[in-house]
Amino acid sequence: MKRKNLKLLAFIFAIIFHVHALAQKQDLFPDGTPIPDWFRQVEETDIRTLGKKFLITDYGVINDSNIIQTEKIQAVIDKASQSGGGVVIIPKGTFLSGSLFFKPNTHLHLVEGATLKGSDDISNFVIVNTRMEGQTLKYFAALVNADKVDGFTISGKGTINGNGLRYWESFWLRREVNPKCTNMDELRPRLVYISNSKDVQLSGVRLINSPFWTTHIYKCENVKLLNLYIFSPSEPVKAPSTDAVDLDVCTNVLIKNCYMSVNDDAVALKGGKGPLADKDENNGSNRNIIIEDCVYGFCHGALTLGSESIHNHNIILRRTRVDNAKRLLWLKMRPDTPQNYEYILVEDITGNASNFLFIQPWTQFFDLKGQTNIPLSYSSNVTMRNINFKCSTLFNVSNSDQYELSNFTFENLNIEATKGTIQTDYIKNFTLKNVIINGEKKY
Repeated sequence: MKRKNLKLLAFIFAIIFHVHALAQKQDLFPDGTPIPDWFRQVEETDIRTLGKKFLITDYGVINDSNIIQTEKIQAVIDKASQSGGGVVIIPKGTFLSGSLFFKPNTHLHLVEGATLKGSDDISNFVIVNTRMEGQTLKYFAALVNADKVDGFTISGKGTINGNGLRYWESFWLRREVNPKCTNMDELRPRLVYISNSKDVQLSGVRLINSPFWTTHIYKCENVKLLNLYIFSPSEPVKAPSTDAVDLDVCTNVLIKNCYMSVNDDAVALKGGKGPLADKDENNGSNRNIIIEDCVYGFCHGALTLGSESIHNHNIILRRTRVDNAKRLLWLKMRPDTPQNYEYILVEDITGNASNFLFIQPWTQFFDLKGQTNIPLSYSSNVTMRNINFKCSTLFNVSNSDQYELSNFTFENLNIEATKGTIQTDYIKNFTLKNVIINGEKKY
């Protein structure tokens, strides 16, 4: 009897071990390393755990959408910091401001019905040393800024509104006068900029109408963006360069249960540009990035690597609905910059886009900065699988001597495409398994 019980116990333990091993096997980064439990911990910020609350209207800030109150709101942030930290609370109402700077141990919370609204006058935003388009330089601060603020959180059910219409209209007018003007020639602020920080969380809030990039995260580690609504319009006035999330030299980032619809890329990976970009200590890699359980509206790229990017490793986009994107996966291969995009997984996607896979040389504002040799770039170990999708062009990829593409996999794809041709010889070691195009199994 005891022997039977021991056998039964051993059998049960074997099953448990097998199930656990299978679960671990199924939850891996593309390079085969286990995804840590940190990525499965998705509780939103509880401000009751963050210390004293500083309600801005208790300190002379009034509910008025026409009066700039930058100095008064900043004074509340400073008071919270000087008091040992706490949560700066925006109550119901609309509060107009220029650039704000959060300090160590301070947090931002917007209650339901609260709006922190950015000024549409650029003079209300200070010039600082910052990071823009793969460069470290002087430029305008964002509306909300946090540098070296470990544990920083933005939470609540309220709204941060960039009030971008005036900036957008001015940008397009400048383009009519000078078609070659860059994004930064028309001076405008970002909505949220967080840099050099660990253990950051943005949850619950609405981030809308940014004049420039919506959320820019630079040199941060352990960042979670949860349950956000991120929007800028594509009509009647296009909101130029209003990327939803720009990750710039970041490690361990989770973007989960977010809605993103912007007139540029939804999630873009940055990190530096130029022929010597990999030698600059201000630049670097993005590693261990997971975007999951999201919904996309209009955007230029659902997941975009580049245009200012030198190295991306372990990037996952999964369990997501895409509606009306221009591109599902976009690899911007910039010929003036050494790039290495590796271990990328796009899986369990439904919806539609103009292009399924888009890989082209990115030559806008090409600049070798005096160097004579064009650096060779690489993209490898890219997998797109378990996808039911409609698109105009399935495989919009250019063959080029400026980059090498290798070890791509298309698996379990059911694609409706106007142009469904795949140029298999453009990619070295291209694996195709169970690829159905327009109802016919092609591979």
